[in-house]
Amino acid sequence: MIGESPYSYNHIYHVLDAADFPLSFIPQLQRRLDLMPQRSHNRRAKTHVFRQGRRTEISFIITRSDLLAPQKSQVDALMPYLVQVLRDALGPSGKDVRLGNVRCVSSRRGWWTRQVKDEISSRGGGGWMVGKVNVGKSSLFESVFPKGAPEGTVTVSGESNGKSVRTPYQHAADQGLSVSGAEAGSLLPPAQPWQQFPSMPTVSHYPGTTASPIRVPFGNGRGELIDLPGLSRGSLEDHVVAKHRPDLVMRQRVKPVQLVIKPGQSLLISGLVRITPTTPDVTFLAYPFVPLASHVTSTDKAIAMSTQTQPSGVPTIAKPGVGPKMALARVFRLEWDVTKQRTGPLTSAAAAGLSSRALPFVVFSTDILIEGCGWVELVAQVRKRKLECTNANSAFPAVEVWSPNGDYIAERRPMNGWLLGRPKPVPANGRTRPRRSMKGAKRTMKLKIRASPS
Repeated sequence: MIGESPYSYNHIYHVLDAADFPLSFIPQLQRRLDLMPQRSHNRRAKTHVFRQGRRTEISFIITRSDLLAPQKSQVDALMPYLVQVLRDALGPSGKDVRLGNVRCVSSRRGWWTRQVKDEISSRGGGGWMVGKVNVGKSSLFESVFPKGAPEGTVTVSGESNGKSVRTPYQHAADQGLSVSGAEAGSLLPPAQPWQQFPSMPTVSHYPGTTASPIRVPFGNGRGELIDLPGLSRGSLEDHVVAKHRPDLVMRQRVKPVQLVIKPGQSLLISGLVRITPTTPDVTFLAYPFVPLASHVTSTDKAIAMSTQTQPSGVPTIAKPGVGPKMALARVFRLEWDVTKQRTGPLTSAAAAGLSSRALPFVVFSTDILIEGCGWVELVAQVRKRKLECTNANSAFPAVEVWSPNGDYIAERRPMNGWLLGRPKPVPANGRTRPRRSMKGAKRTMKLKIRASPS
């Protein structure tokens, strides 16, 4: 399809969803589209390559970043973490490439959309929105599309400042390339006439709203932005009752409640996902960043409710008959050390200032991803004495995650999302500020009365 573009310069915007980042990442996209590989750390690496007369590059855009943290400054501080997670998703080659082409935006809050819009306008050529369904491509399209007539662009007659200027469409026509996309067998729809304020693609939380490519030119022929249909993101909604399928999409940031999973208990998420600790004598803390109801109960009851062998008053959105399909996705180990982030004043330089090595315990964490829905942050504290007595493989706390057919589940390094937007502690007396001191208040009042004219 990119080969049908009338532009010699094309740029692909790989749109990723922040809700389950990086599960919406399309692996080996550059190899499948025969694109220029990511530039390596080698300073002599080529900055661009022309293939078949076209130069095609790629950028990564993480949408709906307001789901990660409540403030823009906090999301900006997460950029090194997001880049590292993307490196992990790229595989073994991720550690050797440059990732300066990653943007984290929010169409709803307007975070960094202006910068992306300016980049699209300055690049020109063909811009392609590629991603899976329900990652926010249409919303991003509307936010970053260069509307209006930018300064220095050609007019409808092809003239600017009294000099004849030829648009890329005119150059493509001179070379014998198609500019309409209307011939038989073409995958692209016909090119629309340029308008300063064209109609934008329909935005909906239902998958498959963009059924075919949508081409919208900008800058009087300087370029066009193309919204492609989303690729399949899994079929978790096929296991959900029809009226509850829209509930799987996280529309605004979830403020999770800290749940304590004691030995012999499990976490059940709306009857679809069950998380069961496998390490004895360890208490887990869970923070579900999902738009679904979460419930902690005994493991026996959780198994009976998830397999639909026992009726319960706990709300569930799973279809009847999904219970026998519940399978083990994987056993996940909490391998990342977050002791310094979790110990607060113990390791803070402004308080005790202790080193995490001097503490008698270690705090481990991980994020369990649910495709198209969100993530669950798991935290567990283990005594160092216990770690010294066990081997390296069994030292980390572990949990089992069960889901329909054992799919739709993954893992990433912890983001510590609970620490970004956790509720502020309230004093026991319920007051938000200390009582004002009344020392000398009566004396000050008498002095004011005496000083005032009678």
